[in-house]
Amino acid sequence: MPFPFPMTSTQVSFPAGAVEGRSTVLASEPLPGGRYGVVTEATPFHPLDHTWPDQPADTGTLASLPVLDCVTGAVGPEGEFLVGADIPVRRGEEGWAWLVVHVVDTPVAVGSTVELRVDADSRAALSASHTGCHLLALALNAALAPRWRKDPGRTDALGHPDFDSLAMDSSRMDTQASTDVYRIGKSLRKKGFTADDLGTNLPALTATVNERLAAWVAADAPVRVEAPSPELTARRRWACDLPEGHASIFCGGTHLHHLGELVALTTELRLSDDGSELTAVTTPKRR
Repeated sequence: MPFPFPMTSTQVSFPAGAVEGRSTVLASEPLPGGRYGVVTEATPFHPLDHTWPDQPADTGTLASLPVLDCVTGAVGPEGEFLVGADIPVRRGEEGWAWLVVHVVDTPVAVGSTVELRVDADSRAALSASHTGCHLLALALNAALAPRWRKDPGRTDALGHPDFDSLAMDSSRMDTQASTDVYRIGKSLRKKGFTADDLGTNLPALTATVNERLAAWVAADAPVRVEAPSPELTARRRWACDLPEGHASIFCGGTHLHHLGELVALTTELRLSDDGSELTAVTTPKRR
């Protein structure tokens, strides 16, 4: 009996750190370039998010075939199948099914049971960068707190004005580091942020942030991803019990299990010549 195209979201195990699994193939669809998009009922693979592509996709194997890419797919109300940038709505839109699509060079039989194996070392490196990205956000918020002339109306989990959220322009990570770019423009200043002498004080600011990051790594705080359900569309949170208190950030990526998996975590802060852009490159060193 043929399997219908999936109209329920893929069940994912990557939030708990899984890198292996077995599942049934629900679809094997042709993609541009002669490749195929394989959808399974469940998967440990983390796909690239089509709306906020901060963490790259997992690679690995599916039924011994190399998984060359892993993208977000969706089935619309009329049964249309779309992937990546072609999806016209945000993930979780009502009436759509959300899928993890494993990109391979060969079609896979629908209805077959396959082994899925993620490249564990690449996953670990990406998880370290993603955890480092969130810790950087909290440490930077704390260090910049004195620069707010008034309450901007948004604070982070540790009670500091949420510069990271309010100024974020882009966030990207790879197996080496995370790179976060912040816009320091008129809208941020209107909210009460002052950038006066930020360039002059950048070395001291960097040292303050790195001291806090080092203390957090030394504390070996536990890290987890809180997921209300196993669907790809579940709204998950990164959570970490830091010495200053419990911290959590909405996040769809993968993470370390505890900060003691790192030897060190350091950031380099750079300010553009016109002072309108602050870039943080945060590098984890794994054990």
